[in-house]
Parts: sequence; structure tokens; C-alpha cells
Amino acid sequence: VRLVESGGGLVQPGGSLRLSCAASGFTFSNYNMNWYRQAPGKERELVASITTPGGSTNYADSVKGRFTISRDNAKNTVYLQMNSLKLEDTAVYYCRAVRWSGGYWGQGTQVTVSS
Repeated sequence: VRLVESGGGLVQPGGSLRLSCAASGFTFSNYNMNWYRQAPGKERELVASITTPGGSTNYADSVKGRFTISRDNAKNTVYLQMNSLKLEDTAVYYCRAVRWSGGYWGQGTQVTVSS
């Protein structure tokens, strides 16, 4: 089982990034997918989630209207489009696959918002 995040990096405030999380080793379409983030000295927080098979989405209030989660079950990939990035969005971003029986974590990708 693997979840591999990519797309992180350094961006200026107001900029955009798109994170990807490629899954393998399990039936991706059977799992709800989440994006979490953890900033230095803070607890890991849920940022966005998308269900399966309906694709219903939910967002943390702090990112609502700026971030968009989506999934492509044919590519076994979940995305997080991040627009209007703020300094406080700086964190390691993790994807998680979850269902009633348990879940899996990716290794994380660093997003740094700085001028």
C-alpha cells in the first residue's frame, strides 16, 4: 500500500499550488479521501475530505472558498487545489485513505507560503 503526495513547494502569498496523492496497493475507489496538514508546533488538522462514490466534499472553515479537493478514480489519485494561499497555510500536507475498516497515510509534502 502506498500513498505518495507531490506538488508541494515554496509559493508567495496569494499564489496557488496543486497537490496530488497517488494511491496504489488497495482499491482506491472504495475509500474516502482526506487531506490533512500539520504546521510546526501544532496538531494535525483535517483540511478537506471527499467521499466515494458520491464525491461529496467538506472543508475546514479556514480553507473554505480557497481550496478544492477532487479525485480521479481512474487514476487512483486525489488532488488538492490551493488558491489564494496565506502564510498560515504553511504546513506539511498529508493525504489519508479511510473507510470503516481503517486507513492509510501518505508521507507528506511540504507547503511553504512566504514572501
